[in-house]
Amino acid sequence: MGKRDYYEVLGVSKNATKEEIKKAYRQKALKYHPDKNPGDKEAENKFKEAAEAYEVLRDDDKRSRYDRYGHAGLGGQNGFGGAGMTMEDIFASFGDIFGDAFGGFGSFGGFGGGRTRQRVNRGSNLRVKVKLNLKEIAKGTEKKIKVTKYISCPSCGGTGAADSNSYSTCSTCNGSGQVTRITNTLLGQMQSTSICPTCGGEGKIITKKCNNCYGEGIVKDQEIIKINIPAGVAKGMQMTISGKGNAARRGGVPGDLLVIMDEEEHPELYREGKDLIYNLYISVPEAILGTNVEIPTVESKVKIKIEPGTQPGKILRLRGKGLPEVNGYGRGDLLVNVNVWIPKKITGEEQKIIEKMINSQSFTPQPGKDDRGFFERMKSYFE
Repeated sequence: MGKRDYYEVLGVSKNATKEEIKKAYRQKALKYHPDKNPGDKEAENKFKEAAEAYEVLRDDDKRSRYDRYGHAGLGGQNGFGGAGMTMEDIFASFGDIFGDAFGGFGSFGGFGGGRTRQRVNRGSNLRVKVKLNLKEIAKGTEKKIKVTKYISCPSCGGTGAADSNSYSTCSTCNGSGQVTRITNTLLGQMQSTSICPTCGGEGKIITKKCNNCYGEGIVKDQEIIKINIPAGVAKGMQMTISGKGNAARRGGVPGDLLVIMDEEEHPELYREGKDLIYNLYISVPEAILGTNVEIPTVESKVKIKIEPGTQPGKILRLRGKGLPEVNGYGRGDLLVNVNVWIPKKITGEEQKIIEKMINSQSFTPQPGKDDRGFFERMKSYFE
């Protein structure tokens, strides 16, 4: 079953403002939060679905591509990696949208027994540009790119600690990663929860840091990443490869790799959406008498027939010789724009032939009359 429309998921119109989208997501997340619906798998799925919709619609670039191409414009993935999305991803990315409501996003007071969630670090995203030729765009391709980025420290496994005994429980939050504050107000006592300032939400303190990463849990290195690019992509489109960005400090959630498409110019073909355009130049005699010419396509060359009497500016359509739609449905055409080439310089003998044709009134337009006699006369000049 395909994904639902993101606007439908949040219950907003396609013209909704960012504030309206944020408000709609907050309402959905509060309604379907797992602490409020313990053991309800359907509510959990709707909670994740709302987070996925918000992650796309809050981002101007992703929203623009979604409006134009639908789910296919996102490269088949949302920012959380589709089905691989976890609750921790959502809490790490959108927890601040709720502020201190119900004692914090991770704890809904009476719901779920007041349990708390430790803070999850998230690595930053990386952007790379991939240049494709028309043949790669027509068929889809696999690219291997070398990326310099932060990876999990191989010495400590990303923990930042020298060994498993190099920790102590944070005394401020007693290992919960959060501190609770109770304030007396006119309406009674109000409870709010925030990230522990001592341990940064991790619940523990490193007593002996790793000598390789100095406690950060990440180091700079290079990685070769395979990218499967679908057929029909266009310049400016962006794919999101989940989890292939920078690693997070001390074992958090890695960022994403954002792949931006670029196109190499073809020496003969021009792109207009899914259609391709080729400017064909033929001589005056060829336009008059007709000819067979060879023209390029994305994959090879093909021969086409130019009918006698072809006029400058005529468009010949080769159906299905263009590019596919990015979602796999339909294919564009190759449009051959016929131009008649007029020489700037001719010999004296050629000038006499042309003057003879003009004097014989062979070129006088005679609308509605049969052109066969005209073509027969023209052949005698070029034989």
